Amino acid sequence: MPANLTPEYFAAEKEYRSSSTPGAKLAALQEMLRAIPKHKGTEKMQADIKRRISRLRKEQQRKGGPRRSAGVYVKKSGEGQVVLVGPPNSGKSELLACLTNAEPQVADYPFTTRLPRPGMMLYENVQVQLVDLPPVAEGYVESWLPQIVRIADAALLVLSARNDDVLSQYEETLRVLQRHKIELYGRREPEDLPVGVEPLPTIIVATKIDLTNAADNLAIFEEFYGERFEIVPVSARDEESLDRLRRLVFDKLELLRVYTKAPGKQPDREHPFVLHRGDTLQDLALAIHHDIAERLKTAKVWGSGKFDGQMVNKDYELQDEDVVEIHAN
Repeated sequence: MPANLTPEYFAAEKEYRSSSTPGAKLAALQEMLRAIPKHKGTEKMQADIKRRISRLRKEQQRKGGPRRSAGVYVKKSGEGQVVLVGPPNSGKSELLACLTNAEPQVADYPFTTRLPRPGMMLYENVQVQLVDLPPVAEGYVESWLPQIVRIADAALLVLSARNDDVLSQYEETLRVLQRHKIELYGRREPEDLPVGVEPLPTIIVATKIDLTNAADNLAIFEEFYGERFEIVPVSARDEESLDRLRRLVFDKLELLRVYTKAPGKQPDREHPFVLHRGDTLQDLALAIHHDIAERLKTAKVWGSGKFDGQMVNKDYELQDEDVVEIHAN
């Protein structure tokens, strides 16, 4: 179905592409969402605009600093902040220790984690911050926890596949967070959420998959929720499962890496510019320097299925691991 975009939408999109501040970009995105025709042919575009609006709002919340009423705050580090949420004894702390450089306290008794514990996860050449949080359960939620979850970029809902009651623990965790106006979602972002409810992209991590009864419990859980969420079984003893989770976290954050090069030189592949899916050459130029963005005309691109050195304009949509040679006046 054709999108049949209106002149008002194209004007707002042009304003978004040319904006250099988060506030101006947010205003333009909101106008794009208002002006876009609402039908099946634009559903993916609407979802993309909503994700961008949510991302910019979270960035503005973080820049506003910690809320005094919350009492606890985790400063964002790396290219994304992902919170680990789940019921008691789900294996969150052990997962953090396996994926990052952090050394949390790991024990068999519940409520071991009482304060947020951040750690840095390396996926190839990109750092992502994981934050282990106290457990979520009926009658027990730290007062500061919902605000930290709300401003995160994504969540890992950690459940123990060894637990025969994993279905009810999953439902309880979602129910408690919903009361705090947080909606975890998996494969598809929910539409028409009430005002004030924060949608949070989520991967379900089934831990302790190598233990007794875990595989049977996981099969039952997947039958109920496998179409709704990506469900990743992991074991602290299986590095392959942990590597798969690292990749899925990178994808869930909708990140992409772009390497720049000077004419006749090789690109620096150790230190990419990290942007988001849907970002353009103009967004890359802004990430490098405002002066370059103002003088940007065209660029040559290697990768993305393009022929090597193809010339593109500033509206070109970047792809993961593109190599870009910028031409500016």
